[in-house]
Amino acid sequence: QVQLVESGGGLVQAGGSLRLSCAASGSTFSSFAVDWFRQAPGKEREFVAAINWSGRNTVYTDSVKGRFTISRDNAKNTVYLQMNSLKLEDTAVYYCAAAVQLGTPVDRRSMQYWGKGTLVTVSS
Repeated sequence: QVQLVESGGGLVQAGGSLRLSCAASGSTFSSFAVDWFRQAPGKEREFVAAINWSGRNTVYTDSVKGRFTISRDNAKNTVYLQMNSLKLEDTAVYYCAAAVQLGTPVDRRSMQYWGKGTLVTVSS
C-alpha cells in the first residue's frame, strides 16, 4: 500500500510557474513509477507526465512538452511537477498516481494508487 498526497496547487497568472509535489508514504516508493494526470471541468482525466522508478526515463503529453518537467527524489519519497509558461488550458485538478512497474505508464488504468488531487487555476 502507498498513500499519495499532492500539494503546491493554487492560482497563477498565465505565463507563470508552479511546482507541484506528490509525497508518498507507506511502501517502498523507489519501486513505483509515478504519473501526473489532470482533469479539467467537464473533461476526462488525462495523462500529463510519467517518471520511472529511477528517474532516468520520463514521458510527457505533447501539450506540456518543453513547459513541464517531472522529477523525483526517492530519498524524500517525493515526485515533483515543475510547470512553467502556464496557459489558461492548464487549469485543472492535478493528480499523482503510482504503479509498481519498471516503465513509464501513460494509461490511467495501469495506475494502482491515486492521490486526492490539487487544484491549479491559471488566470488571464
